[in-house]
Amino acid sequence: MQSSHVDALKAKHAGLEARLHEEQTRPAPDVVMIQQLKKQKLRIKEELASC
Repeated sequence: MQSSHVDALKAKHAGLEARLHEEQTRPAPDVVMIQQLKKQKLRIKEELASC
């Protein structure tokens, strides 16, 4: 069970990374969206570290 949770978190983190990259490379990136994505990534990274 623990492994599937970690795998799900890693997949979510990778998805956020892709969305972040996509937002940053747009002609007019949304700064607020970038901040939110980074915060979400950080929360997931912290949860992964505690597993």
